[in-house]
Amino acid sequence: FDVATGLRLARGLLIEVARMGLFTATEFLEPITPQYIADTIVLGASGARTTESPTHRQMASGLSMPVGVKNSTDGSLQAAIDAMQSARAPHSFLGIDNDGGTCVVSTTGNPWGMLMLRGGRSGSNYSAEVMVEARTKMEKAGLAPRIVVDCSHANSGKDPTRQALVWRDVLTQRAAGARSIVGMLLESNLHPGSQAVQADRMKLAYGVSVTDACIGWEETEQLLLEAHARLG
Repeated sequence: FDVATGLRLARGLLIEVARMGLFTATEFLEPITPQYIADTIVLGASGARTTESPTHRQMASGLSMPVGVKNSTDGSLQAAIDAMQSARAPHSFLGIDNDGGTCVVSTTGNPWGMLMLRGGRSGSNYSAEVMVEARTKMEKAGLAPRIVVDCSHANSGKDPTRQALVWRDVLTQRAAGARSIVGMLLESNLHPGSQAVQADRMKLAYGVSVTDACIGWEETEQLLLEAHARLG
């Protein structure tokens, strides 16, 4: 729980990655730490469990990058659409200033929201029918129909081997003209699978997730090249 050291490590890593010419994205969990790393992030996200949180909607309204909003854990699209509407509007709320003191933060709103479909308790939500429903609801709400599909979580039943099935299905939809699909998300690491965190870090396998089970780099590379070949 050494938060100060963690922030320095995180920012240092993000700067190193940026210098390599790579883009980084992250899910923002709370409204304080984004101010320490936001200049290194090109895409933010609000998670399924915070979609209905007023604090996270306010936070998204002041972030200087596009923010994806995941549908709620029950699979509902409406909560995410409501969040996007809220985030594009100006807000004022308590925050931290450049000197570390409490202040009132005023935002101008973030118009670059997107809907992130990750499935829910009722099952997956990446089918062509759901895409039509999502696009229709977003347009009715006055939102640009930008949709990113999370190939993991409930869309794959948390089975990493099924991520490729979701990827290829959504890729086919995009190739067939579903222009509202602007991206996909894979849970990937250097090596497939997952492992439990151990007190002795020397016992951890290198490049294997310590959270959700992932696909490995070889499969990730294959899927990326496949997408490039189909979409050019």
